[in-house]
Amino acid sequence: MKKILSGTAIIFGLTLLSNCSSSENKKAEFSGEAVSVTLAKTDEAQGGSSATASGKLVSKNSVNVSTRMMGYITSMPVQVGQNVKAGQQLVTINSSDLQAKGGQADAQIMQAQAAYDAAKKDYERFLNLFNSQSASQKELDDMKARFDMAAAGLNAAKQMKREVNAQYSYTNITAPVSGVVTAKFAEQGDLANPGMPLLTIESPSVLQAQVLVSENNIAQIKTGMDVKVLIKSSSKEVSGKVAEISQSSANTGGQYMVKINVPDTKELLPGMFVNVSFPFENKGASADEAMSIMIPKTALVKKGQLTGVYTVSSENTAVLRWLKLGKETADEVEVLSGLSAGETYVLKAEGRLYNGASLNVK
Repeated sequence: MKKILSGTAIIFGLTLLSNCSSSENKKAEFSGEAVSVTLAKTDEAQGGSSATASGKLVSKNSVNVSTRMMGYITSMPVQVGQNVKAGQQLVTINSSDLQAKGGQADAQIMQAQAAYDAAKKDYERFLNLFNSQSASQKELDDMKARFDMAAAGLNAAKQMKREVNAQYSYTNITAPVSGVVTAKFAEQGDLANPGMPLLTIESPSVLQAQVLVSENNIAQIKTGMDVKVLIKSSSKEVSGKVAEISQSSANTGGQYMVKINVPDTKELLPGMFVNVSFPFENKGASADEAMSIMIPKTALVKKGQLTGVYTVSSENTAVLRWLKLGKETADEVEVLSGLSAGETYVLKAEGRLYNGASLNVK
């Protein structure tokens, strides 16, 4: 009985010490020294001065390599990521069927040639007989018709041979352009079907940003317009120029495809996601819609899925304010709600901030 009471006392004592320690930690946290901060004030900017659209980088020169022949792939030596040159051998397809057809075409040419030679001799013979009045006009016409038919047969056999030779090019597939192999849809031993893509070749040196623009803004975008392209993965911003503007949204979900040429740099690769900022004013926007608030990204505080910023209370303490964000540039982000124009917020702190922390404004 004494042992049980002793154990209970120990547990009670530990719990009391834990509560006291937790209380002291919280008290120490909120009664600490003031945190030195640098403040900034929100400024209003013309929100209609730009519109932002999202998309990704694609290669301007992208080619799907396929064949018109059905057959088993006997060789595919290239790999994804490999650089290839125009004219380089990519795929070889079994051509035994074509070889058989080629032999049949050769036999038909020989047969047609023999018929043509015989018909030609008969026609020339009857032409001499007709000139010496030893053959009638009908006999000459019959020989002429037979000769023409033989000539047509020989020509048809030769065209068939040309067709077989042309099909040989689809069994030995070469690179149509220079670039990088970015995808393989078949391997050696697979059955290739007519029109089925086998490889994709892209030229990464010529990239375009493809974005979808709403119908509210498409009318203000012009070919040749200078734009800003933000690379999401690196937060790097590059200049671009509008190259193409689609005039239909039937196949793009009610939005219009816009293609922007971007500079050739090794840091940019096909498939990277981008935000494109188009510099123009939204006509017809109200006074409230025409203004927006932009703050630096470095001032943001992220907790889970929420993003906020610390503001300053009337007692000169920190207050965390959750924000709803909009478009972004390389260094700034638009605040849709949570901050008002002319309101002060914490730009940088020299210590850990929390709600209620005393602030020492530098």
